[in-house]
Amino acid sequence: MISYDDFQRVDIRVGRITRAEPFPEARKPAIKLWVDFGGEIGEKRSSAQLTRHYTPETLIGRQVMAVVNFPPRQIGKVLSEVLVLGVPDDEGEVVLLSPDQNVPQDVPLGGRMF
Repeated sequence: MISYDDFQRVDIRVGRITRAEPFPEARKPAIKLWVDFGGEIGEKRSSAQLTRHYTPETLIGRQVMAVVNFPPRQIGKVLSEVLVLGVPDDEGEVVLLSPDQNVPQDVPLGGRMF
């Protein structure tokens, strides 16, 4: 169990994918992503194992949710600066978490109760 204060420290934001490319050097099939969070955060890079349900072309312009305050992590030749969020489908393949309508990209979501 974590406290509500712990949850508030996780900075989850909505960003828009501006660029996506295959990542053939990855150990498992993956796609390199550039995600624009607007405002103070700007554009950040990530890598995600999304090849079952997505192609780079279908990801451009899509809004996604990501944790933006983890330290960068080297994934092969890509320095991943954010953790794009997803959930596994019935076969364990990643399905992205994203809003079902366009929303602002510069508002933190972590710790907000609706």
